[in-house]
Amino acid sequence: MGVCEIQGLTRDYGKGRGVFDLSFSINQGEVFGFLGPNGAGKTTTIRHLMGFLKPQKGRCTIGGKDCWKDRAEIQKNLGYIPGEMVFFDDMTGTQFLSFMTKYRKTKSNGRTKELLERFELDPQSKLKKMSKGMKQKVGIVAAFMHDPEVLILDEPTSGLDQLMQSRFIELLLEEKARGKTILMSSHMFEEVERTCSRVAIIRQGTLAALDNVDALKAAQAKKYVITLENEEAAARFANEGLRVSDVSQNQVTVIVQNNIKELISVMDRYPVINIITPNQSLEEIFMQYYGGENQ
Repeated sequence: MGVCEIQGLTRDYGKGRGVFDLSFSINQGEVFGFLGPNGAGKTTTIRHLMGFLKPQKGRCTIGGKDCWKDRAEIQKNLGYIPGEMVFFDDMTGTQFLSFMTKYRKTKSNGRTKELLERFELDPQSKLKKMSKGMKQKVGIVAAFMHDPEVLILDEPTSGLDQLMQSRFIELLLEEKARGKTILMSSHMFEEVERTCSRVAIIRQGTLAALDNVDALKAAQAKKYVITLENEEAAARFANEGLRVSDVSQNQVTVIVQNNIKELISVMDRYPVINIITPNQSLEEIFMQYYGGENQ
């Protein structure tokens, strides 16, 4: 049994909006990527895990406890970064972090100071005067400072610059090594590729794919860049009926899915100089679940 379990979760808002019979689990020590465009059902799923919504059908549990019935107990040892940060604007960052400590009934520890230093955050300013990036840092510190066993992160690096994004990835990998259980929704595909053990792709409220990152890559259409002897050969090669995505001088980019023998057969008749297979990004895989490649 996983630390986080979603079983047959359904919430129907009408007109095809919501989540429908959604099921997956997240294991201890796993960073689990949860991907999909806006409106796909990611935030609705996360709100059920947080105990903010009661399932119409199905069940969500964390540590064997029901996310709706036992939400107060679960949230004591849960770290959460919402997709949209909402603060008490009249508070300073320091006051907000103190409020969160009291709300959770936890004690202050050196973890807060370490996180503030890591993300170069001075929390003494008023929250309403902080930039989006600074507010995001406050949210990260608030989510991690009590050293929770489970973390639910909805677009956690939104508004951060590249340096701070890298530091967040380092933090996530450290937490993973310490055995923390993490669900992360993100549009940062590099972030997902570097941190996640498995990925779920949600489409129109239903599960489109669920597997480890490498397996998802392997299952999808692959690109091959074929270098030919000259431009004339490349032009003729591109008209052989293969799925060609690009022709540039003497190079032809071909998309292959379950027809590698056909590609080999065509190459055998042409003066091929070189063939390479570019690394396929998770973004390209993701787009294949939403209407093919945009190329």
